[in-house]
Amino acid sequence: MDAVDPSPLRRFVVAKRTITSIFDQLLDFVKDGSAFVDEAWRGDAPGQVAVEDQSLELQSCATKLWTIREVLVRRHMKVAFFGRTSNGKSTVINAMLRERVLPSGIGHTTNCFLRVEGTDGDEAYLTTEASNDRRSVTTVNQLAHALHMDPTLDSGSLVKVMWPKSRCALLRDDLVLMDSPGTDVTLELDSWIDKFCLDADVFVLVGNAESTLMNTEKLFFHKVSERISKPNIFILHNRWDASVSEPEYIEEVRKQHLDRCVSFLAEELKVVGLDEAPGRIFFVSAKEVLSSRMQRAQGMPETGGALAEGFHERLREFQMFERTFEEFISQSAVKTKFEQHTVRAWQITEAIKAVMDAINIASADRKICCLEEREDQRDRLDFVRGQINRLTDNVKERIKTLTEDVSAKVATALLDQIRSLPVLVEEFRADFNPTQETLELYKTKLLQHVEERLVGCLSLRCSISVLRDIRDAQRHMIDSVRPLLSPSVHEQLSAPSASFDLSYALGLVALCADFQENIEFQFSLGWTALVSRFIGASNAKRALSGPDPRLQESSTFKDQMVVYIATGLVSVTSRASMTVLVIGGVVWHSVGWCLLSVSLSLYGLLYLYERLTWTDSSRERALKHQLVDHVARRLRAVVHVAGSACSQQVHKELSSTFSRLTQRADLSEAELEGNIRQLSFRIQRLENIQRRSKAFRNRATELETQLEVFSVQYLQGL
Repeated sequence: MDAVDPSPLRRFVVAKRTITSIFDQLLDFVKDGSAFVDEAWRGDAPGQVAVEDQSLELQSCATKLWTIREVLVRRHMKVAFFGRTSNGKSTVINAMLRERVLPSGIGHTTNCFLRVEGTDGDEAYLTTEASNDRRSVTTVNQLAHALHMDPTLDSGSLVKVMWPKSRCALLRDDLVLMDSPGTDVTLELDSWIDKFCLDADVFVLVGNAESTLMNTEKLFFHKVSERISKPNIFILHNRWDASVSEPEYIEEVRKQHLDRCVSFLAEELKVVGLDEAPGRIFFVSAKEVLSSRMQRAQGMPETGGALAEGFHERLREFQMFERTFEEFISQSAVKTKFEQHTVRAWQITEAIKAVMDAINIASADRKICCLEEREDQRDRLDFVRGQINRLTDNVKERIKTLTEDVSAKVATALLDQIRSLPVLVEEFRADFNPTQETLELYKTKLLQHVEERLVGCLSLRCSISVLRDIRDAQRHMIDSVRPLLSPSVHEQLSAPSASFDLSYALGLVALCADFQENIEFQFSLGWTALVSRFIGASNAKRALSGPDPRLQESSTFKDQMVVYIATGLVSVTSRASMTVLVIGGVVWHSVGWCLLSVSLSLYGLLYLYERLTWTDSSRERALKHQLVDHVARRLRAVVHVAGSACSQQVHKELSSTFSRLTQRADLSEAELEGNIRQLSFRIQRLENIQRRSKAFRNRATELETQLEVFSVQYLQGL
């Protein structure tokens, strides 16, 4: 006889599973989004793309979602049964559960609120508000005895009865049935409503078919209607089997009850319209239905036993009530339990989309700034490199010109100083002694004196202008490089060094180490002097010392010829000594001895004079004169070497300065390259943030689509 169609209560179960799954996804999504926003907020990129408020907002969303999900997990469809004492509320519940779960009948009236829900275990148990200890319940009588014997229970207490789902199919679908004491046993109706009724989806008023609605029942539902907007109320006129005893009045009584209940629902409470109100009123016999169903469960005929006439009509009425009740409670529970949470989930997804959009826009703006800055840095780097290359060529050319000028200037000054060597040598004053030891010391000091004076004169003529040119060149380098350096490198840029000084290291002592003086007496009219006047001192010396084979290899043809003639002349002179005497005798016979004696006397006097006047001073003068000639020859040979040495000093100083500047420029280039790499990393990070923010936004849109599907499938049209 019972309907075999799937229970409408499954709609709530499926809807609960669906919305819970959506909230699980949404919770994971918000957790991931919160981590992403926190990462974007705490990132090291300048110009944050997320702010702390956004991170806190997502954390708050995660907390709210977690709370909602916990509430969803605990959500049940709840139906509350109310009525006067002994109207059969517990019997109606037992009939719906198809088993004697709650105590009913005479002596077993409910004296507190009983909440019946399913448990996955195999044993029934109960808990009270005073204690969470499980108290085992194996029979209905045991439950009734426990309830009556507990002195702590009053009409406002709650007892949870956990009944195995395996023994009752109705409890498998997240349905909670709330039994209550009679509305006529207490005046604490307001506390009842606040404590037990605000989350109820359906209210069932169990009346007595033998009496009409009482004011206590009406008062309770008026109070319920004040707190809950249009509650779903069903009215059961129980014990309708009693009407069989007066069949002639059954329709009149039914109409009387129906009219009064319709007026109560539609006109007094205004929870339904007049056309809908009759569908909320049923005339049943819960005791008969319970007995029939228990017999059927035991394999007995459901019509067996003492059943009054018209049972099948009353059974169909009860089944209609159950079907209608299940449809209403399922729809109502889905709407009341899930609609607000769905709206809240929508609001959260919209808030997250707004956050992701803001992060995406901020990332895009920041990325544009970084792209522009990176382009500027690249242009700056190309400019610096180009300028450094051009400056390098310019500086090299300037250094070359300056070094050539220094070389020429020093060479010219040194040539001028060579002409003043006699003066410089004559300025030297020191004790002169022709002995070999003191003579070497004298020459060394004389050369040192000459070198000091030469260096001083060169420094006076060249150093000032050269140093000025060097400083100008260094300042030009610094001024040219300064605009190419970064601000951090500017601090490391120093002024031109003032410690550089041009060095003129002539090294005369070493240069004139081969100098051999000739301070022996030489008669001005002697053969050696005459030969020297004729062919020069050096050639005369070689001629008088005899031919040198090495001379033929190293001298020019002209020098060889001169030396050959001089050598021949001397040889002829020495070989014709006898001829000279003969000629002298002839002359003496021809001229006379007087003139010859006078000539010889004058010659002898001249020799004697020169010999007596050849003192240390004469030797010193001869030494200085010979040294001047020797130093002049040596210096003329190294004029270009000295100029090149000075130019090399200038070249080294300027090259060193420019090298230090290019090192600073390299630091600036490295800094620019580092900035470019860092900007590229930031751009990649910002692009990644953009991609992830778009992905999160798309996930939010997908979740909104699921919420919309859920709303269309379960909430709209209710």
